[in-house]
Amino acid sequence: MFVKDIMAKDVITIKEDTKIKDVCETLTDNRIGCLIITKKEKICGILTERDIIEAIAENSHVNIIDKKVSDIMTNYVISVKPNTSIEKATAMMVENKIKKLPVIIKGKVVGIITVTDVAAIAPKIM
Repeated sequence: MFVKDIMAKDVITIKEDTKIKDVCETLTDNRIGCLIITKKEKICGILTERDIIEAIAENSHVNIIDKKVSDIMTNYVISVKPNTSIEKATAMMVENKIKKLPVIIKGKVVGIITVTDVAAIAPKIM
C-alpha cells in the first residue's frame, strides 16, 4: 500500500504573512492540526498545533495572536511522494517524531498523510 492510497487530497494552504489568529480560526473551523505554508504554489513551511503551543510557551510575555505565520512556522519540511510505501512513511514519522507528512510532487503539495490515517488502515495491513 502506498501513501497515495490513503492521503487526504484536500490540503489547506496559507501564505507566510497570515496572522496566527487567522490560522487558529482556520484550524478550528476545519478540525485539522496543521496548515501547509506556500510561496508561489511551492511548499515553504508547515505550521502545526505543536508549533503554536511552543511559541506560546516560549513567548509567554508576548501576545502571538498578531504575529505572522513566518514567525513561528517550521521551515524544514519533511515530505514524501505519492508512491512512497506506507511502511516507509510511517518509519519517517517515527524517526523524526512528527505526525504529519505533506505529499509533494515537484515542490507542490498534492496531499497529506497523518498518524491518524496510518492508524485507520493498520488493521488492513497487518
